Amino acid sequence: MNQRNELRQQVERQAQRMRKAERERPTLIGQTVFVGTLGLLLVLPVVGGAYLGLWLDGLAQGYSLRWTLSLIILGVMVGAVNVYLFIRE
Repeated sequence: MNQRNELRQQVERQAQRMRKAERERPTLIGQTVFVGTLGLLLVLPVVGGAYLGLWLDGLAQGYSLRWTLSLIILGVMVGAVNVYLFIRE
């Protein structure tokens, strides 16, 4: 009798999990928002780094791309970490 109760409880838990998974299935709009958020998390640091680098290079004498390239690379790294942390949650 005890084994039947345990089996019944396991089956009920699995059925509840399946119902919950069916209710929380991602929709097309939800997936689109998720991918858009990932894109913004990656692109915004890169664009911000490029603009800041151009401004800093404009302050320097002569032709320079040192700050621009450095901050674009830093923006790519920051964006990748942002995406990783967002997906991990």
